[in-house]
Amino acid sequence: MSNTRLAHRYAKSIIDLSIERNQFEAVYADMKYLQAVCKASAEFRTLLASPIIKADKKEAIIKAVTAANVSELTNGFTKLLVSKGREGDLFEITNSFISQYNEIKGIHTVKLTTAVEISEELRQSIQTKASTANVSGTVELETLVNEDLIGGFVLEFDNKLIDASILRDLKDVKKQFLKNYYVSNIN
Repeated sequence: MSNTRLAHRYAKSIIDLSIERNQFEAVYADMKYLQAVCKASAEFRTLLASPIIKADKKEAIIKAVTAANVSELTNGFTKLLVSKGREGDLFEITNSFISQYNEIKGIHTVKLTTAVEISEELRQSIQTKASTANVSGTVELETLVNEDLIGGFVLEFDNKLIDASILRDLKDVKKQFLKNYYVSNIN
């Protein structure tokens, strides 16, 4: 179950603590690592959310996965999450931390979804155009491939969505046929 307020609060607390201890960048790298682990393994997220598995077992598993890859501060934070029974929210907390980090640093994420993989040259061109359009901060381009789009692209930035995909066009045509806009004009 999604709990964005809780994730925001825990992320804010680890941000404040990492800034206080001058470890903000190290904790950011740790959160990127934890986010990647959670994205890559649905089994790991399921394990963390499971009420059947005991807290000490979860703590041992988290420690085994992260021990050599995260800082002492992040290890302590994950231990705190387990002791409070909030380890199931780890993925949301890492996402919230990264979005708050981006906000603090003035980084804007642009998400480009295409039907096929784009070339590095095109990626750099889009990155440059987005950077010149955004004068307040830097732009981070994230590219995804979704073959269902058939063609075109979907661009997401600053809570805006530009859907120039063939899939959307086909759905619009289907909707027009289902509503029969022009049948009443024939009679």
